[in-house]
Amino acid sequence: MTSAQLVLLALGAGAGLWVLHKVGKWLTQLLEALAAIAVVFVTLWFAAKAVWWVGRRIVRHWRTSTATALVAAWCYLLGWPSLLITGGVIGVWLLGWFWFGRESFEPWAGRHLRAWWLRWALYARTMPRWLRACGLTVADRDPGVHVQVNPFRRSAVQPKVKPGAGRTPRVVGVRSGGSWDEVRVRLVPGQTPEDFDLAARSLAVARGVARCQVRELGPDLVSIDFQRHDRLTAVVDCQPLPALWGVRGEQVDFRRVWSGRTEYGTDWFQAIEGSHTLVAGSTGAGKNSLTWAPIISMAPAIRDGLVRVSGIDPKGMELAYGRRVFHRYASTSKDALALLDDLIDGMTARKERFSTHKRVVPISREYPLELVEFDEIGALVRYVGDRKTREAIVERVAVLTTQGRALGYAVRGYVQEPTKDTVPVRELFPRRICLRVASKSHVSMVLGEHAYDRGAWANRIGEHEPGVGYLFGEGIREPLRVRSAWVPDHVIKELERFVTTPSGLAIPAQAGPVALPVPVLHSIGGPA
Repeated sequence: MTSAQLVLLALGAGAGLWVLHKVGKWLTQLLEALAAIAVVFVTLWFAAKAVWWVGRRIVRHWRTSTATALVAAWCYLLGWPSLLITGGVIGVWLLGWFWFGRESFEPWAGRHLRAWWLRWALYARTMPRWLRACGLTVADRDPGVHVQVNPFRRSAVQPKVKPGAGRTPRVVGVRSGGSWDEVRVRLVPGQTPEDFDLAARSLAVARGVARCQVRELGPDLVSIDFQRHDRLTAVVDCQPLPALWGVRGEQVDFRRVWSGRTEYGTDWFQAIEGSHTLVAGSTGAGKNSLTWAPIISMAPAIRDGLVRVSGIDPKGMELAYGRRVFHRYASTSKDALALLDDLIDGMTARKERFSTHKRVVPISREYPLELVEFDEIGALVRYVGDRKTREAIVERVAVLTTQGRALGYAVRGYVQEPTKDTVPVRELFPRRICLRVASKSHVSMVLGEHAYDRGAWANRIGEHEPGVGYLFGEGIREPLRVRSAWVPDHVIKELERFVTTPSGLAIPAQAGPVALPVPVLHSIGGPA
């Protein structure tokens, strides 16, 4: 290679190095600029995310945020000693209010303070652990995400999950009443409210309470209600008859007949007109109180001829004690068939009279509400009498329950064994009440397939709780625990005298001023 070629090669190499230097310098400046831009954007993204997170927490927990801001402002402006003195005065004032005015303290301050304390001190802290123990989580696995199998469901496959991984439903609110706590929980994708129904018993054990009920508030929101105090331990007294002497029959609302108390401490009203009711319960469960309590409340209407009660009593004991209350009475299968035929004849006459004029027969003295009390319905449709008579009775009861609702007929049946063979017409009763039963399967027979999962634990009612049962059907989404009013024997005899005394006579001396029960409205399935 000549000298000229070496010089040219050196010049080319120098020019290349110079170009590479310039390109490297330009790339360095570009990367520095991109890095600065990235740092700015990342910082802004994290700042926006932090502001969004703080804003959500402030809005979601606005009470706590407001209280914290007020405390900080007070300490900054007036100092912490004045804050302590003011807090002590308020605490003493609340304690005095609670001690001397509990009736006003509970609705105005007590339930709010208790709900706030329970949320942060108990439920927000321990509910995630309870839900994980009950299998109410959505666990992550590789690859993807799957729903952890609920231990209360039968499954042959148990997929493997990573220990400690998973998402837990979040507590979004707590409400507290005199006897119930309502914990609202937001579900995570992959869960259904039915998963929580199956775990209600385990959640009750985790909370240390005897009763827990799950209510569906939305597609992804459920309320887990814990009963802290049982308000149905005491016997509920029936309506005092002397207070009803001055009540006219027209004042009785047959769609809201007072019958006892609910588990929320409110009055229990049940519809007699426009509904048929099946009551199931073991011997001594309190079916007798379910019979007489609404009749006591409707006594003025029975006296004034707006209600006619018919009784079918195979045992000849329960209803026979108040025989004069009943317009019709039967104790044998043949007499019961004749009684049902008479009712159907009257129903047919009403159908001919109102079929082209009214959709619902108005209750009047000419066309009163026909109430049929059928005690031990399983005896006459399954065991007593010949086969043809039993089949005829079943047919008549089916006609009354399918056609009598709009015509002013209401059937209330009572049974000990609620199987389909014993009561073949049980599906024709839209409203069901299950008292104490011996088997868990009986609960499903009476109230429906998923009633036990939703909290209707009728097989766990004690023998010392007559009249306590679960109500389900006709628009009630969750089973409602109720206790029927107890009617002593002497009150039934007073009822006979009441309904056989013409209206308008002088009120007995022992009767005080008229005091009708004030209806107490309540949300079912929620704490009061």
